[in-house]
Amino acid sequence: MNKLDALRYFSVASETLNFRETAQRLAVSPQVVTRMIAELENLLGERLFQRNTRSIKLTEFGEQFLPQAQQLLADSERLFSSQKINDKAMQGIVRITLPPMPYNDQVLYELLTALEPYPNLVIDWRVSLDKLKTIDDQIDIGLRVCLEPEQDWIAHHIFTLQEKIVAAPKLLQRLGTPESLQDLALNYPLSGLINPKLKRIWHWQINTQQHFIPTHPKFLASDMYSELQSALVGRTCSQLVDILCQPYIDQGKLVELFPEVEKQKWQLYLYRPYQSVVSERVLFVFEKLKTILQNIVKRIEMEKSE
Repeated sequence: MNKLDALRYFSVASETLNFRETAQRLAVSPQVVTRMIAELENLLGERLFQRNTRSIKLTEFGEQFLPQAQQLLADSERLFSSQKINDKAMQGIVRITLPPMPYNDQVLYELLTALEPYPNLVIDWRVSLDKLKTIDDQIDIGLRVCLEPEQDWIAHHIFTLQEKIVAAPKLLQRLGTPESLQDLALNYPLSGLINPKLKRIWHWQINTQQHFIPTHPKFLASDMYSELQSALVGRTCSQLVDILCQPYIDQGKLVELFPEVEKQKWQLYLYRPYQSVVSERVLFVFEKLKTILQNIVKRIEMEKSE
């Protein structure tokens, strides 16, 4: 058993809590995941997961062991990434797709800074709500907001996002606070986010049971940043992800509506399509992006706790 591989399997399994999904991410069979976890448990002399026919969860020992395993994996990545990369291998294009998100500029700045020693490496950076196809568009690496990763991805979970419904205080002073989601949908000015492929607005996905399409939107946009501005000036109520609107809620510039209603949660994944042969430059950029994103998430969490 390769101990670092075993720790990597354990780390991914602790994220998914599903051995089949873990196998999909690592591009192996579920039997390999089961065997690797069992061998690691035998080596440690402790159970890492409690398993039954419906679900798995970390044991108390597994919860305590997880941060140690993640730290060791991070240390090993830093150790090997510090070695000199073959300059010839770091030539060519790496195509990256991602949605419009806060911190995109920061991520790109830090990535290009890290790649300064490799001037012959070309980054094709595509920010779009369109889901570019890995084969047709020759995508090497992507960031995607979705419920779960696709089966042909090798994916790393970055962040959990949650929708919030917000409005400016002056809009609520003028119209009052909506009494229900139905009241909001029928009687309040709403913004609509345009689906670039279908050329129509996305429905408001409140949660798995509740959703609606704004029938008479008062503001249309192709990105959430524009929707945010519409909400800030008091033109519309808008549905935005928390990472975008929470600072304005904290400042009192926006008010969250229906905070007691369960809202849709989305997952942000860094992924690359599974391929039997992957170039060294793609692997290098993927690991750099993963480290940059992890550090940004840590900073966000520290700011929330302050």
